Amino acid sequence: MTIRERTDRSLRERRQVIVSGVVQGVGFRPFAYALARELGLAGSVRNTSAGVVAEVEGAPAAVAEFCRRIGTDAPPLAVVADVSSIVVPPVGGTEFRIDESRADGGRTLVSPDVATCPDCLSELADPADRRFRHPFITCTNCGPRFTIITGLPYDRAATTMARFPMCPRCAAEYADPADRRYHAQPIACSDCGPRLFLIDSAGARHTGEVALLAARRLLTAGAVVAVKGLGGYHLACDAENDTAVATLRKRKDRGNKPFALMVADLAAAQRLATVNPAEAARLTGIRRPIVLLERRPDAPIADSVAPGNPDLGVMLAYTPLHALLFGLPGDALGPTALVMTSGNVSGEPIVTDDAEARTRLSHLADAFLGHDRPIHVPCDDSVIRIVDGAELPVRRSRGYAPFPVALPLPVRPALAVGGDEKNTFCLGEGRYAWLSAHVGDMDDLATLRAFDTAREQLAALTGVAAELVVADRHPGYRSASWVSRAGPVVRVQHHHAHVAAVMAEHGQTAPVIGFAFDGTGYGDDGAVWGGEVLVGDYDGFRRAGQLRYAPLPGGDAGVRNPCRIALAQLHAAGLPWDADLPSVAACTEQERSILAVQLDRDLGCVPTSSMGRLFDAVSSLAGVCQRIGYEAQAAIELEGLARSEIGNCGAGYAFALSGSAPVLADPAPVLSAVIADRRAGVGRATVAARFHLAVVDLICLLAGRIRADTGLSTVALSGGVFLNQLLVSGSTRRLRSAGFTVLRHQKVPPSDAGLALGQLMIAARTDDRTSGR
Repeated sequence: MTIRERTDRSLRERRQVIVSGVVQGVGFRPFAYALARELGLAGSVRNTSAGVVAEVEGAPAAVAEFCRRIGTDAPPLAVVADVSSIVVPPVGGTEFRIDESRADGGRTLVSPDVATCPDCLSELADPADRRFRHPFITCTNCGPRFTIITGLPYDRAATTMARFPMCPRCAAEYADPADRRYHAQPIACSDCGPRLFLIDSAGARHTGEVALLAARRLLTAGAVVAVKGLGGYHLACDAENDTAVATLRKRKDRGNKPFALMVADLAAAQRLATVNPAEAARLTGIRRPIVLLERRPDAPIADSVAPGNPDLGVMLAYTPLHALLFGLPGDALGPTALVMTSGNVSGEPIVTDDAEARTRLSHLADAFLGHDRPIHVPCDDSVIRIVDGAELPVRRSRGYAPFPVALPLPVRPALAVGGDEKNTFCLGEGRYAWLSAHVGDMDDLATLRAFDTAREQLAALTGVAAELVVADRHPGYRSASWVSRAGPVVRVQHHHAHVAAVMAEHGQTAPVIGFAFDGTGYGDDGAVWGGEVLVGDYDGFRRAGQLRYAPLPGGDAGVRNPCRIALAQLHAAGLPWDADLPSVAACTEQERSILAVQLDRDLGCVPTSSMGRLFDAVSSLAGVCQRIGYEAQAAIELEGLARSEIGNCGAGYAFALSGSAPVLADPAPVLSAVIADRRAGVGRATVAARFHLAVVDLICLLAGRIRADTGLSTVALSGGVFLNQLLVSGSTRRLRSAGFTVLRHQKVPPSDAGLALGQLMIAARTDDRTSGR
């Protein structure tokens, strides 16, 4: 080595830089390449199972600038969790290169599927572009990720695109670090696939542009078309066509449950609903969830899209195929809003396989618009609502899964299986928890098998080999019995898990006052809990407050009939079943007779403290909803009515409180006041608003009492009842004004869809509470 070479190296620094987070499949290596070239650095960058590893060499100031900007200036889809670097010996050189990926046993984070980016949409509509009208246009900034990945590191060979050899032009783009499609694993064009197809009611198969045009004509004519999306099939029809929507509702046995809608752009969404800036940002962002919006009275959609519901679930087109279905400039006019509901039989998982779709959905759809790019794992659409500017997750799936939740304390490798309704499961290790996409209700073999498939895929992506399985204490939950084949199962109390889930997402480790309000949860005394105030942390809890027990007659049959719930609540409150009450009138004479015997003799009745059931009872007594066609319908309609009067309804009703360990909240005065108001001619909306205020008042009163006893000033709100916008907003505002810190869900749903996170934190924590491991 010459003196000049030794002198040059003495002026240079070389560092190995390790970047962890969502850094694969998002254009991170080209970004690092361009940054290094800009700063005049030599070295290399590669993907590993631990993330992205770069070695950079050059002037020390330039190396330091690279280490800073690699985390702050990352590509749009990247989420940088950590940047670390170590000094290594200089090796010289002037070139910077991108190396092949390397599997080394580490762990990285996988990007969720995201919406088509503006650049790709522009090319899709450009007749001069070679991907003009290509239904699978994508680049490093958009498109499928999670649903096509079969292994790590994230390269084309480890995706369902492996079956499509790249044409020379795609291969050249894929290999060019300066190109937007450099190492975009789903890269394709019309020359190298995938291929679009449509199978019509006669069994005829059409491909390419012919298939697309046929699908648009069928939708315009009122047909139901099964459309393959990123994570599974949708069932689509013209949302303005009453007959088409009613047909789909009948075929799917949907009851009155609202359908989700898809529109082409924000302007189309604003014709259907009022959209505030926070809602607009979520609608147009890369995740593209279904956003629950307040519907306009003159929304140009069929009445049967969301009967009796004040909201519409709206999402914007998020794939190039969706954009083509709505039409590009110059295309013939078609539907401006589509019903876009999950392609499944009610209660079953979403269908992903093309052949299976034609079997399982044959009685639901008139035609099938699919393609030959396989979906490796199903992923339903996510659903959110915005409350006071912040997200309130309803269903966390496409666009969010499998991005992890950072944990406040380390956990051993574990699988938490969640609950039986709205199931999601959770894998955790160290300081991260990976929640699955929405699986569904665990009440049939198809869903249980889908659970297994999703569990195996998430375990492969995360590298978590579970040493522990955690489940709910309910003795009849299928989720627990299904995984018990793998070994012993640790059981966690349902409402404790709810409170722990919201604590975990906020990084809370100190004890809290936890309100767990839901419809059903197995209590430690064998009763059905659901109106609970718990004081505790991840180690344990005590029941500091509860709603007074009332009988729940008839199990699931009772839940489907709010009028029966109301009569049971009246019985518990010692109030008569007067003939003028809407709940009494809604029940047949035979129902009343049978119910009276059940309640008097305590036959087939389980005691419940459920706040969800109290909402049902008040909805019935107020004359809002007597029979439900979907979960929480009575409460949703009650909330919808309350919105218009919540600011001018006067004082809320009042619960009676007694005892201290736990404090009992008796709804008898509330029920009496509801009846008196309705008899006095007070409108249903005012009654609904006063009841909501009563629950908010109850939360604040109980929190104040418990703070006085314990000194705790942090309140956690969880459970499915806290999907109620008025309740979340009102209680949060009032509690904060009283000096409380309020933890409400913003990352995982408050319903059972977020239960697994809390289960994990309660049962799988390690003894090392302070380390960063």
